[in-house]
Order: sequence, then C-alpha cells, then structure tokens
Amino acid sequence: MGRTHVLAVPYPLQGHVIPLIELSKCLVQQGFRVTFVNTDHNHKRVLNALTQKDDLGEISLVSIPDGLQSSDDRNDLAKLAKAIFQVMPGELEELINRINANSSEDEKIKCLIADWGMGWVFEVSEKMKIRRAAFWTPPAAILTPIISIQKLIDDQVIDNDGTPLKNEMIQLAPGLPTMNTTNFLWCCLHDLNIQKFMFNRMIKTNKALKETDFILCNSAYDLEPGAFSFDPRMVPIGPLLASNRLGESGGCFWEEDSTCLKWLDQQPPKSVIYVAFGSLTVFDRVQFQELALGLELSCRPFLWVVRPDITKEENAFPEGFQERVAERGCMVDWTPQQKVLAHPSIACFLTHCGWNSTMEGVGNGVPLLCWPYFADQFVNETYICDVWKVGLKFDKDKQGIITRDEIRNKVEEVFADEKLKERASEIKETALGSVGEGGSSYKSLRNFIEWVKG
Repeated sequence: MGRTHVLAVPYPLQGHVIPLIELSKCLVQQGFRVTFVNTDHNHKRVLNALTQKDDLGEISLVSIPDGLQSSDDRNDLAKLAKAIFQVMPGELEELINRINANSSEDEKIKCLIADWGMGWVFEVSEKMKIRRAAFWTPPAAILTPIISIQKLIDDQVIDNDGTPLKNEMIQLAPGLPTMNTTNFLWCCLHDLNIQKFMFNRMIKTNKALKETDFILCNSAYDLEPGAFSFDPRMVPIGPLLASNRLGESGGCFWEEDSTCLKWLDQQPPKSVIYVAFGSLTVFDRVQFQELALGLELSCRPFLWVVRPDITKEENAFPEGFQERVAERGCMVDWTPQQKVLAHPSIACFLTHCGWNSTMEGVGNGVPLLCWPYFADQFVNETYICDVWKVGLKFDKDKQGIITRDEIRNKVEEVFADEKLKERASEIKETALGSVGEGGSSYKSLRNFIEWVKG
C-alpha cells in the first residue's frame, strides 16, 4: 500500500516557506509522502543554503516559475503578487498531472495544502477534484478581518475596494486584539492598484475556501482563544518548531552562519541581546545608525543579524562602530535562529515581531523587545506586550525615530524586569504544552491527518 501523497505550496517568502516545511516534516513523520513546490527562484536559494545537517531529503523538493524575470526584485511584493497569479496556476496544474502520471494509483496526490495567500491553488484543486486545506502563517487573529470582509463593508468600516473609511481601532469580537484598520493585510503595500488586486483575490479565496474543513494555523488555542472561537475551520497546529521534533529546521533562503553559536558558548548565561528583523525589514541610514549606537550604549553583548540588504547602502554603520564593539558584538548575515533562541546565553530578543520569530521567542521563553515593520507585526506586538505581557514596546520621537537612548533604556528595563521573565517562562509552557501529546494543537493535527487519510 502506498503512502498518502500531499502537495504543499507556500507563499514565496521566507517567513511562509519555513513553517510549511516544518508541517511537511511532521507529515513525513506520520508516513506521508510530501511534494513541496517552491518557485524556481526560491528553490535554488533553498538548495544553495542546505547543509549536510538538513534533513529535507525525505521531502520531494520541486519548483515552478513565478512569472518574474531573473533580474526582477522579488522584494517588490506588488509585482510578485501579480506575476504569481498570471503564471503559476497553469504551471501547477501541469506539475500535478506529471506527478500523477508517474505515480501508482494509491500514491497520486490526495490533498493540496497551500498558503492562504496562494488562494488560486484552491481553484486548481477544485478543478482537479483534489482535497484542499489552507495553511495560515500569521496569527489567527489576522485572518478574522479577511473572512469578515463583507461584514466590514456592510458596517462601513471599509469601502468596496477595501480602503478603510477612517483610521480607527476596531475589535471584531470579544477576546480578539484590537487592530488599526490601516494595518489590514490588504492595505500594507500602500499602493491602491495592488490593494484592489489583493483585496479581490482575498474575496475569491474566501469563496474557494467556503467548503474547506481546515485552515491550519501556526498558533495555539491558549495563545489566541478569541481568534479560534471566531471560525471553526481555523484550527491550531502550532507553534511549529523544529525543536518539537528534536530535529533541524529547514527551508532557509540564506546560508546560516553557525559560527555565532560558538560565540554564544563563550558568553555568560542570560547576557546576550539577540537582534534580528526577518527577511524583509529595511532601515534608512539614520534609523540603522541609531540602532547600532543604542546597542553600543547598552554595554551588553549582542548578536545582530545584519542582512546584506537590510539598508540600501553598502556600509551604513556609524564610523568606528565595528571596531568599538568588536569584543562584545557579533554580527552575521543570517543565523540558525531557533538554535540561537534556545541558547542559554540569550537574555532577550529585539525583533520585528514576525509571527515565526514571535513563536520561536515564545517557544523558548525569551522576553521580547518589539520593533514591528509592517503587516501582521503590529498585532503581534499587541499580543506580546498587552495580552501575553512578555515584551516591551519602543517609543518613537517626534521624527518617528527610535533613538539610541530609547533602545538603551528599554534594554535595561527588560533585563531588570523579573516579572516579565517569569511571564515569558509561563507562556513558553503554555505554547509547548499545546503541541505535546493531548494538547489542543496535537489533537488538531491528528484530526487533520485522519481527515486526509480518510
């Protein structure tokens, strides 16, 4: 008898690939055959970043074009979104037909799991009569306004193009965090044409998923009870962390610099500030330098992930900064973040509040310093600081800058706040308990597995 065959399709961004790879590994452990579909561009990046320790060999990695030219900027999310919808549906259909033609009857693709942002996949699955499930990578709360689009229009919160009729804080249901209407996911690209395009795609995805039983969320019921009470199709299966399997994470676009782990080994317990802003955050020169000088003023050891494209300038560091902090600062292009956050020398995590980073920080009991950049990150900050109370917010000055003194002061505050550290440890136990045997996420994933096999 063949293995149940699942095809997984992530949205082509780093923060979406990693958790779906982790879910795929969980399914492989349960005896599934998984084919993972990246874009050609991201497929090459994943393969180039693989190390011998990565265990992706059990997952079949394949790719299809994303519709962009090799010279195009794939951080231009508007251009990427439009290209995807023009090219990838036909390419995916052809790929499925090729795979099925070369598979025995009992190993043909039985279910498509696709990132919610790739809603066109559900239209392909319906056309090809294949089961489908959505995968949602941000917090479940962020999905609630999307599946409530018609209500938001009826209540005159947004117009028919998704534009907020006024800048206001709303709460869609009791237990949900309040959110600013200007931070709705379809508003984040600040371009009216792409906003209309994305908004209409979201409406189509809502329709395509109307009969879907599962929207799998990388979250836990006890972290977001209000969100998971909002729609029964939304089920928690997280936090999806490699450490839950005692395995390696996978799917990175950059080669991880593991030398930083040896550097961490040399630092005292609970002494290091870990600073990382994900794959998309970009700083202007002034803010980048204030961050650097704030870390210097803290007089504490720090590990800082400085991507080559984190600023638009080749060397934006303050003059002499790297020499002055050489003995207590470690700066690298990319880290094995889950291992870093699990390291005993880490005291706090200065983060952009991406959901993966948030779950990794929470899952390791690390207090957070919140510096959201866009999209769901502002709601994540609300969860961290106001709901779970495991982190602190930065205040900006009149020019909208987080100053070096503000950074130093908040670092000192998080180091001194024993209640914050205790709360971080409590939330860690809550999060990890959900994926342990008998936990809510454990049960949800088991239910999904039985549904796919049935």
